[in-house]
Amino acid sequence: MRAPSPIVEAMATTKLDLIGLNCPLPALKTRKALARLMPGDLLQVHCTDPLAAIDIPHLIRETGDRIAATEHLESRIVFLIEKASAAGA
Repeated sequence: MRAPSPIVEAMATTKLDLIGLNCPLPALKTRKALARLMPGDLLQVHCTDPLAAIDIPHLIRETGDRIAATEHLESRIVFLIEKASAAGA
């Protein structure tokens, strides 16, 4: 039996359902959720507020994290955000 490779790191994906919330709540709740994640973890954010298309990318530029993907599905916007490495790492 082989031991698991130490190179492979498990990344957690957290879903954040912000459907129905309006500005500024999607950005505020996204910031709070990102603060709890470990570097490399993913946050999947579901929003219906049209302003989230502006607010969430602006927030991510401030935090230094990365938007890995953005999808527009009917009345929803889904962001997949990767938590950045800790500062100075």
